[in-house]
Amino acid sequence: MPQTNKARTSGGSAGEVSGPECGEPPPARAGEADQSDPVIVKSPSDPKKYRYIELSNGLKALLISDLTQSESNREPVAKEEEDSDISYKMSYIISQSAAALCISVGSFSDPADLPGLAHFLEHMVFMGSEKYPAENGFDAFLKKHGGSDNASTDCERTIFKFDVQRKYLREALDRWVQFFIGPLMIPDAVDREVEAVDSEYQMAQPLDSNRKEMLFGGLAKAGHPMSKFFWGNAQTLKNEPREKNIDTYERLREFWRRYYSAHYMTLAVQSKETLDNLEEWVRAICIKIPNNGQPRADFSDLQDPFDTPDFNKLYRVVPVRKIHALTISWALPPQDKHYRVKPLHYISWLIGHEGAGSVLSLLRKKCWALALFGGNSESGFDQNTTYSIFSVSITLSDEGFQNFFQVIHIVFQYLKMLQSVGPQQRIYEEIQKIEANEFHYQEQMEPIEFVANICENMQLFPKEDFLRGDQLMFEYNPEVISAPLTLLTPATANILLLSPEHDGRCPLNEKWFGTQYSVEGNPPPQRIWEKFAMTFLIFFIPWRKYYHINCLFFPPSLVLFDLFVNILAHNLAEPAYDADVAQLEYMLFPGDHGLFIRLKGFNHKLPLLLNLIVDHLANFSTAPNVFSMYIEQLKKTYYIILIKPDRLGRDVRLQILEHHRWSVMQKYEAIMADLGVTDLMDFVNRFKAELFVEGLIQGNFTSAESKEFLQYFIEKLQYKAPPAEPPVLFRVVELPQTHHLCKVQSLNKADANSEVTVYYQTGLKNLREHTLMELLVMHMEEPCFDFLRTKETLGYQVYPSCRNTSGVLGFSVTVETQATKFSTDFVEGKIEAFLVSFGEKMVNLSDEAFQTQVTALIKLKECEDTQLGEEVDRNWFEVVTQQYVFDRLNKEIEVLKNVTKDELVSFFMEHRHASSRKLSIHVVGFGEKEKETHGDDQSSSSPESQDTERKTSSYGDVSELIFLPASPVLAKASRITDIRAFTSSLNLHPYHKILQ
Repeated sequence: MPQTNKARTSGGSAGEVSGPECGEPPPARAGEADQSDPVIVKSPSDPKKYRYIELSNGLKALLISDLTQSESNREPVAKEEEDSDISYKMSYIISQSAAALCISVGSFSDPADLPGLAHFLEHMVFMGSEKYPAENGFDAFLKKHGGSDNASTDCERTIFKFDVQRKYLREALDRWVQFFIGPLMIPDAVDREVEAVDSEYQMAQPLDSNRKEMLFGGLAKAGHPMSKFFWGNAQTLKNEPREKNIDTYERLREFWRRYYSAHYMTLAVQSKETLDNLEEWVRAICIKIPNNGQPRADFSDLQDPFDTPDFNKLYRVVPVRKIHALTISWALPPQDKHYRVKPLHYISWLIGHEGAGSVLSLLRKKCWALALFGGNSESGFDQNTTYSIFSVSITLSDEGFQNFFQVIHIVFQYLKMLQSVGPQQRIYEEIQKIEANEFHYQEQMEPIEFVANICENMQLFPKEDFLRGDQLMFEYNPEVISAPLTLLTPATANILLLSPEHDGRCPLNEKWFGTQYSVEGNPPPQRIWEKFAMTFLIFFIPWRKYYHINCLFFPPSLVLFDLFVNILAHNLAEPAYDADVAQLEYMLFPGDHGLFIRLKGFNHKLPLLLNLIVDHLANFSTAPNVFSMYIEQLKKTYYIILIKPDRLGRDVRLQILEHHRWSVMQKYEAIMADLGVTDLMDFVNRFKAELFVEGLIQGNFTSAESKEFLQYFIEKLQYKAPPAEPPVLFRVVELPQTHHLCKVQSLNKADANSEVTVYYQTGLKNLREHTLMELLVMHMEEPCFDFLRTKETLGYQVYPSCRNTSGVLGFSVTVETQATKFSTDFVEGKIEAFLVSFGEKMVNLSDEAFQTQVTALIKLKECEDTQLGEEVDRNWFEVVTQQYVFDRLNKEIEVLKNVTKDELVSFFMEHRHASSRKLSIHVVGFGEKEKETHGDDQSSSSPESQDTERKTSSYGDVSELIFLPASPVLAKASRITDIRAFTSSLNLHPYHKILQ
């Protein structure tokens, strides 16, 4: 489903905020003021207060105050707001305020002649309002005050959300609500924003998850909304409407009037304000949202959309990624009304179990599968008012693909066993306890994510269950569980089998995403229901607070290291699964300079999990079939990385900048060599012989207990210290004082997406310059979006970035575009034009605008952490880079207190002269605009050329970069056509740490 990132920005003028005299008066309340609603059940660990209100226009709102009692006793916020001087003294614990609105309309309501209209309207309402007409005024306001916004369109719901500094919540709320009171939606903006929707669609095309959904949705009965094209593109929203004399602009306004009605809306607002303040603001501002009095869209009568012969078949699909994946799906009656029982969650818990005796355990032992997921994602695609999907998705090995019929039979046999034994109250209650425990000790979410979740829950659950309806299992009901369980049979299943082995054997093409597929009858049902014994375990339930630990090792960065970590994770999967069920989490990650081991969970049993990991590390071994399975899987993993333009662009950029970095392409070449188990074991033994171990422990452990963890590493691994402390960073080349261009062809021949990154290297700088760069990029974000996306419509994703490359400072501007619309050389020209205009903007920057942005950045750095993990991530960065500046945020705040506008402007201008160290990276997609530049060497991504390409192969060679020439537009740039030759002549910066 379309998930829109709407970081829209532009300069906007301030406006008056509606006062309470313009709105709806709050009702009189008896008793103590600012009380929380006792009907709403919350977690015992949740300190927030809640109040539910309904406005006379039908809008329902949940007000959420995270203002603590001690904070509420401090001086009132009005005093802070009256003071125009910038004050850096914290009178409150700083946190973001947020709001989210859910409207009960989505893509199911698209008119038949304008596919994607609901998604397009979600874009368009942000393009200015009658009260605040500046096209990107809302995002400009948010960026100025440390905020952000986003939106998404699902089948039956659309969600809008934003966050901002608490001081500016009221004005932000007024600006935001105007989109639902009087959106501007001018015709010129309609024409331009279609291009953003089209770019979003083209970026979605290479993703197998989207392609599967479009193919699956197309199997629904004719006339059912699931068969619609939800994304929308230039064809459906601009070209075809013009040919048919359809006024898209007027139809947008008509759709808005019909469906954006107050009585369809649920609102959640969270802030460190009193509930009384929040209620006053919401009533005053939101009462103006119109109510059209019409019944909401209802599709609940369209049951059994997949009760068709086309559904119950085997579909062989050619994926974009080189993976083998099997998905078995059933379309069931809608299950949302059974949220108190959650029958599908019970079934998915069993089918997705990974411990001994599970389906995945058996498949892993046979080396047929690497992962298995069972259940329902609860997205609109998987669950709506017309059906619920239950699916079992399995990532297959090469051998598993060859035996996929047997894999299907194992799944069916297991389901038959579940049906035979029926629902088990003991198991249900164990799951129920685990979910209740997680709810009881849940960590706080970021406000913007929390309100987005809650405003949707308000559409689904009664008031008492707003906070828990999607999490808890309330009551055991075997009849409710058995009803969908008995429907999970071979005769009613849909099977999707994705594999690159299908390339050239699939004559059919899905209309919108071009997915190649073929259709067969389902495998014969005989012997599927034979008795198949399985076991299920009883799990321990932990009871105390969270804790994190990380450890670091330093081996060579080799393919064998990736294999080692992947196989170690495989070896741990089954013995560590009970810990995972008991909410103890762990992650193994092969970093550039060592092995990362990260654990999180309740402290009571976490040491046992750490010991288990260390034991498997010390006693590592592997079987030849497991080794072969992961060799093949890593080949696919490297391939998948290389065919993505953004990942390839990053790989090329870092290969140029970081000395001795192994690129993913080099790893891909190396894994094609004849590696064996002996090579891996030799590497592991060398790896374990000499180690440098460093850890971070935060949470409910004493210093003595923490030292015991390290001692366990020492005793079990019996390693020696390396002769010299190994580096934790790369050395970085010093770019020449001129413009260099590295332009490479995308490695996915069917992908029109291109990426352009223009990078400026600043050099070895201290903490002050790094903070200045962060402030500069913050200034740059809104005008970058306004210039390159809103006005120039170059692509869906455009953004500046602050770059810290192994301690070397820089910044970049990135545009993700399509070769069907623009050449990368043209896009680079527009990036240069933006930087020129931005320089002019900075020179003319007012003192007020400068100070506002400084304040916004300070407030962001002062924000309290909502979860322990946020603090852990910051501290771990200090440990892993061996800088140990644990009060870095405070130091950066002190820099910001005395930074000047002239200093910032001068800092930017230092990058804009002829001797700047500038590097441009182009990853060039396939399309007609590039064909104009590169001739017949560039294959077009038009449907005709794609059909021609498919007659040969959908998969290109990813073992070698193809360097492309620049057009005359970039003739002055020095081309890089051999990365090693270019970097070998450059000076290397010394290792550098940003300590002060």
